[in-house]
Amino acid sequence: MTEKFPLEFYRQIIDQAPDAILFSDREGTIRLWNRGCELVFGYSAAEALGQSLDIIIPEKLRGRHWEGYHKVMATGETRYGTELLSVPARHKDGHRLSCAFSIVMLKDDYGKPLGVASVMRDVTATFEREKQLMQKIAALTP
Repeated sequence: MTEKFPLEFYRQIIDQAPDAILFSDREGTIRLWNRGCELVFGYSAAEALGQSLDIIIPEKLRGRHWEGYHKVMATGETRYGTELLSVPARHKDGHRLSCAFSIVMLKDDYGKPLGVASVMRDVTATFEREKQLMQKIAALTP
């Protein structure tokens, strides 16, 4: 038996998820920002909604990010729909994060991109442990 759930049920999943779930429109303006985003990036929804993705993208990576983002919005194609990505990000207080994420491109009825939804997780601690292990291995290798 397939049970139908009201839209509010799905909204609660998004709102309460501990992972960061956000949506940015064609221009890269943040339109959805859940509780997980607040936990990961430090900005409240009131601070983030209507802002550019630049608030979480490290300054030195913005050019490359926007080049790719605008290309995806123009073509409607991305290779990142099925891969887990890892990228540096920026917390409100300025410290650097390592984030793993996947994306979902949302399109209108004509196939034109409306924007991108991302599900992100802070993997900074894991990244740092792996980096330390690699350094130990390198030090042991002649």
